[in-house]
Amino acid sequence: MVKVGVIGLGSMGYTHLDIYAGRGDCAVVAVSDGNPARLSGKLTPTGNIEGQAKAGFDLDSARKYADAAELIADPEVELVDVCAVTPLHAELGEAALRAGRHVLIEKPVARTAAEAQRLAEAWAATDRVAMVGMCMRFWPGWSWLKEAIDSGRYGKAITASFARIADHPDTRFTRDGDASGGALLDLHLHDADFVRYCFGEPTSVFSRGVSKVTSAIDHVTTQYVYGDGGPAVTAEGGWAMSRGFGFQMRYAVNFEHATAEFDLAADKPLSVVQDGERTAIDLPDGMGYEHEIAHLLECIAAGRRKTLAGLDDQIKTMQLIEAEEASCRTGEVVALSSS
Repeated sequence: MVKVGVIGLGSMGYTHLDIYAGRGDCAVVAVSDGNPARLSGKLTPTGNIEGQAKAGFDLDSARKYADAAELIADPEVELVDVCAVTPLHAELGEAALRAGRHVLIEKPVARTAAEAQRLAEAWAATDRVAMVGMCMRFWPGWSWLKEAIDSGRYGKAITASFARIADHPDTRFTRDGDASGGALLDLHLHDADFVRYCFGEPTSVFSRGVSKVTSAIDHVTTQYVYGDGGPAVTAEGGWAMSRGFGFQMRYAVNFEHATAEFDLAADKPLSVVQDGERTAIDLPDGMGYEHEIAHLLECIAAGRRKTLAGLDDQIKTMQLIEAEEASCRTGEVVALSSS
């Protein structure tokens, strides 16, 4: 039974609390938030996807800390789940690791690639299990895509396009471009990470982006450049659509012998077109959040430090995002390091 402490009672904090409460191999023993209204349960958030943040967990069943450092120091806490605002991720993650805790850090792993590097170095000096909440690596239909690409059952992937676009969440945090990193870091990051998860590291990126709601990049379109024989890959992400637009999450991947399409809004989100016929693919229940937490707890139980979204791996994702931002700012193709 893994004893869990959750820091940050926003949308993702509540989403994680609901998941832990439904499992038999863990128990939430402590929660922390600097906002008294959230800590008391008087203020509860909502998510942008149906099923998020149901607020089904009883906060009064856990010890409450206004100071995250007190939760990290709680001797009963074995796993610290960091769902605080992005600028605190690296600081809190490193403190938890140094206190001997396992760690789950909600995406992004840090505000900058340099912070991600320092955090990964802190993890390397421990024997703890640590993972980043890159939920798309676990999302039904997206984990299917990864397996389809790796298995080659439809031939090579020739082209791939991803889209994750929405109207603005309109919270204090997301209105602050310096803190959130704009949609580039807070939303589009999912697809940038999934591109490298599926296809490896691109040699360069060419991005176009705009700022509309914040001082950061609020809408971006990126071409990921691969070498000879590599796929043509693009991803669009943003939260600058007009209010009422809602949330869209899609991909279309064209293989040599079939085309796979995912649309979160469809009754059957995933389908494959092959030989003139479209076939809906049945998917497992749940969202990526449930599956990522299940994977982490399995790794902790097995003493397996290598997870599907490790701290060391996420340095590359952060470097990719920073290359995209540089391309947006300069209007030029930006090369990525091969090391």
